[in-house]
Amino acid sequence: MQIRVLGCSGSIAAGCRTTAFLLDDDVLIDAGTGIGDLTLDELAGINDILLSHSHLDHVLGVPLLADSVMRRRIGRPPIRVHGLPATLQALRQHVFNGAIWPDFTVLPSAAEPILSLHPFQTGDVLKFGQRRIEVLPALHTVPAVGFAVLGPQGAWVFTGDTAPNPALWQRLRELPVRHLVIETAFRNDEARLAHVSRHLHPAALGQELLQLDGDVAVHITHIKPGELDAVMSEIGALPPRHQINALVTGQRMPLT
Repeated sequence: MQIRVLGCSGSIAAGCRTTAFLLDDDVLIDAGTGIGDLTLDELAGINDILLSHSHLDHVLGVPLLADSVMRRRIGRPPIRVHGLPATLQALRQHVFNGAIWPDFTVLPSAAEPILSLHPFQTGDVLKFGQRRIEVLPALHTVPAVGFAVLGPQGAWVFTGDTAPNPALWQRLRELPVRHLVIETAFRNDEARLAHVSRHLHPAALGQELLQLDGDVAVHITHIKPGELDAVMSEIGALPPRHQINALVTGQRMPLT
């Protein structure tokens, strides 16, 4: 069992892909622009997509993926898209509405669509074969979650887009966290913007990490293009309680 980083940038530019992680070869966690680097065969192998929230940088790959693989998946079950009810409703209302994109929950036919939508709630544990993924609380400008992939040697945790969030740390204290993928979208001099958009900046990250115990590898995600050096320099000035690195597209994290 492993996680492959397809995209971890806060937006797009040359070499920057937005959030997407591939668990093994068939479960996608968020569907940002990073999925565009997968081959057509790899795209057709995805059976489940877990969405942290409805913002475009995390969901825009869903409609494009459906169009790309529809012909290759004829006769196979739909790709299951999992999200909070509010996230799935946003997709129905604002994406699969015939104006922005065709409704692939009824195409190529209502009887055999390419996509099906499956709601979950915070706290649910989703099962994909022998793999289990827990839905974690997040605090953002829209209903949002994070995820914990529960591996045999510890959990890989993705916070999703989130502001400071006591409920997350309360749950993480109960889990054997091995990897923590946590966002830091802004520099410290953009703290006000981080606050209103419910993201983290390095000083806020430092306060959050005070609640993280144990030997945990911390991976920073969602840094805006062109801001990597500035953000990581400010993070580097934090007290050295954990090993902290910037997440890199293409990185692989074994969970077994």
